[in-house]
Amino acid sequence: MVTGFVLVMMLLIEYLNVLSAGEWQERLAEHVWGQYVLGAFLGAIPGCLGSFTAVAMYSHRVLTRGAVVATMIATSGDEAFVMLALFPGKALILTGVLFLYGLAVGALVDTASGRRRTSVPAVCLEVHAADRCECYPRGRILEQWRHCSAARGTLAVALGLFLAAILTGQVGPAQWNWVRASLAAVSALALFIVATVPEHFLEEHLWRHVARKHAPRIFLWTLGALIAMHLLTNVLHLEPAIRSGKWAVLLIACLIGVIPESGPHLVFVTLFAQGVVPFSVLLASSAVQDGHGMLPLLAHSPREFVTVKAINFAAGLALGAGAMLLGW
Repeated sequence: MVTGFVLVMMLLIEYLNVLSAGEWQERLAEHVWGQYVLGAFLGAIPGCLGSFTAVAMYSHRVLTRGAVVATMIATSGDEAFVMLALFPGKALILTGVLFLYGLAVGALVDTASGRRRTSVPAVCLEVHAADRCECYPRGRILEQWRHCSAARGTLAVALGLFLAAILTGQVGPAQWNWVRASLAAVSALALFIVATVPEHFLEEHLWRHVARKHAPRIFLWTLGALIAMHLLTNVLHLEPAIRSGKWAVLLIACLIGVIPESGPHLVFVTLFAQGVVPFSVLLASSAVQDGHGMLPLLAHSPREFVTVKAINFAAGLALGAGAMLLGW
């Protein structure tokens, strides 16, 4: 269910990302607070595309360092999809808190450093927001199905089976509720997208980027997190120790969040979903970690990478500690 939901949501995000690509980002970035709103908004988008876009804009001197900090605090990378699948209500609350906190920290960073922009020449980054793809080729959809590619056929069959499993109650909640209805709706929309997009869009964006690159990684990391959870609670019986050592777990979560990789954070997502760690640990981990979003910044400037990571680590640790003191 988790892998299927992540795949469906990634397809939708990729589709909307291409549809919405335009001049609105640059126009918003022209305003002082627009920088931070744009950065936090890009970070709040599930997945890594928003973070990649922010880094690309920073490397071209459109965004300030504070705006990038806001992005990386607000983002939870691919783990955001998993949180929406496991606990959607709390995931939305977490995203809202990180969005506002990212705005505040980003503005504070620019106030302290003078709204600095990068001095390193821009490098080529893999950012799909810059693409100009036709998403709905009118009059050519039937022709595309007459010469159906393996990628389109595979995705269509997989999504069709996933939708059927949701409708029959084999996947997701057993009873009809807003979660099951949402799963069915977004799956049907993803199936429509796969059925109608042109071949270039499907091959480059949906098949190579989402299905082949992200979906297997999410499946393996989710499986690994569930196995780790089983070992910690059912085999080693460390659940009481984790609960009693919540401050140590908070620090460990922030340290693991420094890793520029989607996956390790899933351990804390799973621990929270099982009620083993409090919301403050998940909040701190989400604020520090940024999935793959920082990898393009590492390629752009290792010094900037370390600076932003250090700021986010301190900000995430402070946020988690404050939330824990409040009893969250």
